[in-house]
Amino acid sequence: MAGRSSNATSTRDRLLLAAGQLLHEAQGGPVSTRAICERAGVQAPTLYHHFGSKQGLLDAVVNYGFTQYVQAPEPGGDPVDRIRAGWDRHVGYGLENPQFYVLLYGQIEPGVPCNLTSSAEAMLLELFTPLARDGRLRVEAAEAARQFAAANSGVTLSLIAEPEERRDLAMSAQVREAVLAGLLTERPAEGSSVGALAVALSTALEDDVDELTTTERHLLREWLHRLSN
Repeated sequence: MAGRSSNATSTRDRLLLAAGQLLHEAQGGPVSTRAICERAGVQAPTLYHHFGSKQGLLDAVVNYGFTQYVQAPEPGGDPVDRIRAGWDRHVGYGLENPQFYVLLYGQIEPGVPCNLTSSAEAMLLELFTPLARDGRLRVEAAEAARQFAAANSGVTLSLIAEPEERRDLAMSAQVREAVLAGLLTERPAEGSSVGALAVALSTALEDDVDELTTTERHLLREWLHRLSN
């Protein structure tokens, strides 16, 4: 059994390596299933067995590449500074690896959630949640993560599309700060608006609250959601 498992892993790795090499060589052009299989020394059914489809394989290649910048936030430090640093890592990765980046964000199917963008939003959620608890968010943490991730990918794709000599990285920082300004309140909870305080209380309700029933928590969250909008 161990031998079979090792062989399966080796075959999967060969497919990942072949796809990665061909994507790099294609410089943004198409890569065929036949070319990947020939490079890996396997038949097409083997690719489908391991990845389901060519797109499944390409997604796995991109997923491997994105682990270089999508990392769990380290504890400590100002969450806002870490959010800024994450934006800059995201843009930097896209510019350094445009083929991988466009493969992910340029070929998203309508109505089909992207696992990798979901991972990035989950990381951002960890950073926005303490800000929400402190009354520093105008919207709920999940919505802040969604908006921030969308703006981040949009700026990155825009910069990739520009000729290298015309890329304006200052634009990236300006959009980043504009997005943060729209999401963050100027002062902590004691000086926050009713909406920010509603977000803070709604976030606190995510922890167990023994004094309220499940129905009461749902109802209170609905009211707080209205107040935060």
